Amino acid sequence: MISWEEILIRLTLASLFGAFIGLERERKNLTAGLRTHMMVCVGSCLIMIVSAFGFSDILGTDNVNLDPSRIAAQVVSGIGFIGAGTILFLKQGTVHGLTTASGLWTVAAIGLATGGGLYFAAGATTVIALIILWGLQQLEHIYSSRYKLKSLNIVFEEHEKAFDVLNVMIENEALKMQAFSLEKIKDDYVLKVKFDEKVSDNIEKTISSLAQHKEVKSLFWENT
Repeated sequence: MISWEEILIRLTLASLFGAFIGLERERKNLTAGLRTHMMVCVGSCLIMIVSAFGFSDILGTDNVNLDPSRIAAQVVSGIGFIGAGTILFLKQGTVHGLTTASGLWTVAAIGLATGGGLYFAAGATTVIALIILWGLQQLEHIYSSRYKLKSLNIVFEEHEKAFDVLNVMIENEALKMQAFSLEKIKDDYVLKVKFDEKVSDNIEKTISSLAQHKEVKSLFWENT
């Protein structure tokens, strides 16, 4: 039977591990922040403790077998419900919240490891998770700025003008357009054009020519 001091140590460590990752998420004002990550980690830790030691009083009874992994295994699948709540599916196939959802799943695993007494594994995973979430962010931004596709937003005052410009772009086969959409934002109409490749000379020439059109109010790039 595990002592109450050991239980307290494991729960406290789990709350700290969850807090470290939660603070990184809180810094970005995300929905799942400090308290959410702490609760997931502490809850997973308690479930692991209950799974491993909660049924010790019936061990040794005839025809009774204990598999400590059965209850803990439900955390792996059950955390998906919380993770799904952090994922947002926006228009044009844009998805937000996958990193937070994966972070919650990792925090649950850290809680299970802490509850199982694997302190080094839990601590090492916490450090690695922080490096991934915070340390690699700048590298990801550098990579995305160089290789990630962008959409060109062209603002018009009248939607008829947008169709005229769109027809000109469609006829230009060198642009390799992937998709486009027209939205009304307040009093303006915004034509969003997504290309199949990175910004090339053909696209730059098109932008330069579009900027000369009096129908075009403004234009700017947006990450897809």
